[in-house]
Amino acid sequence: MYTTTRFRRAALASAAAAVLAVTASACSDSGSDKSNAANSNAVAPAAGSGTTKASAPFGYACAGVPKDGAGSFAGMAQDPVATAASHNPALSTLVSAVTQAGLVDTLNSAQNITVFAPTNEAFAKIPKADLDKVLGDKETLTKILTYHVVGQPLTPNQLTNGMFPTLEKEPLMTKGSGDSYMVNDSANVVCGNVKTANANVYIIDTVLMPPVS
Repeated sequence: MYTTTRFRRAALASAAAAVLAVTASACSDSGSDKSNAANSNAVAPAAGSGTTKASAPFGYACAGVPKDGAGSFAGMAQDPVATAASHNPALSTLVSAVTQAGLVDTLNSAQNITVFAPTNEAFAKIPKADLDKVLGDKETLTKILTYHVVGQPLTPNQLTNGMFPTLEKEPLMTKGSGDSYMVNDSANVVCGNVKTANANVYIIDTVLMPPVS
């Protein structure tokens, strides 16, 4: 009887040890899974983490840009610059002028350019008689419009204190910092760093006039 009791105790102890071993192993695996999951979550990049303030459009007039569709920032980025501008109602006068000067294909086919784009209000600052005269003179109109185009993509940092040759050949000057920039001490950038398929666009509140030679 003593032998039987001893055998039963040994069997129970062995079973208990086996249960403890299995439980410990399960806990260890579960902890490892949780640890691995935590580590995986810790290193996973957040969606959109590549977007920085420096690469985003800036300026108070950017608030008027549609949130979606062809005229939105994402929509304009898909089209070449003249086409993209045609989707922005605030640039309709500029688009008409570019069309009248026959520059749509020139601007759309150019690569890596910067366009300083005057708003409708910018054109409205010009007396109507003078504006009508310019719009009716293709040579003068072309000279003015090409003065708004720089043959390289300009970042906001480059506008801090710069001088850049234009397609019209005469240079323009920029200055400013942060979200505030001016061109030729006369035009304010009201919505800057807008991307199109082939250009960086800075929307301005005054039409630039090339120097009289």
